[in-house]
Amino acid sequence: MPLALLALAIGAFGIGTTEFVIMGLLPEVASDYGVSIPTAGYLVTGYALGVMLGAPLMTVLGTRVPRKRMLMLLMGLFIVGNLLSALAPAFSVMLIGRVVASLAHGAFFGIGSVVAAGLVAPHKKAGAIAMMFTGLTVANVVGVPLGTLIGQTAGWRVTFAVVAALGVVGLAGVAKLVPDLPRAEGVRLRHEMAAFKNVQVLLAMAMTVLGFGGVFAAITYIAPMMTHVAGFDDGSVTWLLVLFGLGMVGGNLVGGRFADRALLPMLYISLGALSVVLALFTLTAHDKIASAVTIVLIGALGFATVPPLQKRVLDHAHGAPTLASAVNIGAFNLGNALSAWLGGVVIAAGFGYTAPNWVGAVLAAAALVLAVLSAALERRGSAPGSVVAASASSTEQRAAAVRH
Repeated sequence: MPLALLALAIGAFGIGTTEFVIMGLLPEVASDYGVSIPTAGYLVTGYALGVMLGAPLMTVLGTRVPRKRMLMLLMGLFIVGNLLSALAPAFSVMLIGRVVASLAHGAFFGIGSVVAAGLVAPHKKAGAIAMMFTGLTVANVVGVPLGTLIGQTAGWRVTFAVVAALGVVGLAGVAKLVPDLPRAEGVRLRHEMAAFKNVQVLLAMAMTVLGFGGVFAAITYIAPMMTHVAGFDDGSVTWLLVLFGLGMVGGNLVGGRFADRALLPMLYISLGALSVVLALFTLTAHDKIASAVTIVLIGALGFATVPPLQKRVLDHAHGAPTLASAVNIGAFNLGNALSAWLGGVVIAAGFGYTAPNWVGAVLAAAALVLAVLSAALERRGSAPGSVVAASASSTEQRAAAVRH
């Protein structure tokens, strides 16, 4: 694997850390600014909304910019956002800082996925994407717990200053290690938009929303589930989340490795097993050891879907994959938001803290159904939009031939 993937992984590590570390620092932030915990929660919601909106916005703005330069600009935006959060004199300013940092998230992973896939041979693309996403998964094992510890001992502002410094390292890595990759000739915004006429791209994004939504339906409420149902003390939640992060790391690497060999079978296995494990979590949540094992499996199976789904979007977006790739990153956050809301609905309805696991199981099963449908349409060659995409691809090829 090219060394440039390390630079992308470092950037992903910083982004993953800043996304999730705020969850462990909400009490400190709320106390410092004199706001309630629910109000401080807007820092999480604002970031998620920023990712969903920023992914297509920043990608569209960067369509005329070479990909390496765009990655550097995005890391610069990430640094500014985290510095603003670290120095914010008021809660509203910190919220702005969070949104500024989030604008870099989706586009960095979207463009980074395209760059990573372009650095290796076609049969290694999913593995290259997985290597970049390893930075995100490792952030949940190392960055988030360490950032939480720093924030609780030295102050939460120090945490965001350290994250900004990670962004500087990522920026330097991209500048030094990522090769100059010129903007694809002849590709315009209309070509990027044409990818959304392909039903296979839309199905892959829907699988992203539902599949990863299944994971976060359970994990969003892991703290009350583990303390009130499994019987863990409050301090145990941190290491349980580390176990979840370890599962993510393993699942991401395995998903990338096997997706290059058999992408759809990998999706069948991971989504099917995820649905079963989430359903079983309603039972295993009552036992400490069984629940800890289940948490690892949920992390592994959930993130095993990420490289194949991202690669599937790239494959079917053909010659203009950047916008579709970035929007698919936003789809992960949409799934997180949707599943967290649904999980809260069933808890509020009185079904108990394990009820979100059933929500997750249903969402993962729905993603599996879409994967089977996608494969069936692909075999029949009747996927709407395939003719449009093929025509666009052939037009680009003819244009390239004329230029040369």
